[in-house]
Amino acid sequence: MPYTPGGGALIRTSANDCEGETVKDRLISSFDETPPLSPREKECMLWTAKGKSSWEIGQILGISANTVNFHIKNAMKKLDTVSRTSAAIKSIKTGIIDF
Repeated sequence: MPYTPGGGALIRTSANDCEGETVKDRLISSFDETPPLSPREKECMLWTAKGKSSWEIGQILGISANTVNFHIKNAMKKLDTVSRTSAAIKSIKTGIIDF
C-alpha cells in the first residue's frame, strides 16, 4: 500500500471506493454514524455503563434479566460491538446516552 505522510495506508477495495481514503478516514466516518437505539435499549445501555448486572437492571426497570439481555444484545448488534462493555463505551462516546 502506498505511504501517505501524516495519514494511514490507503485503502482500495474496489474501483468504486473513494480515491485516497485512509484507514483513519474510514474509522472516523463509521464512528460518526450513530445507529438508532430504542428507548429501552438506551436505558439498558445506561445502566450497563453504570456497572449494573442484567439482574440488577431488570429489578430497576421492572423486567426480567432475559429481557434485559435481549435489549443489550440488540444494542450490541446495532453498535457493531462484541461485548456489553464495549457497547456501553461506544454509546457514551457517540452521545447515544449521557453518562
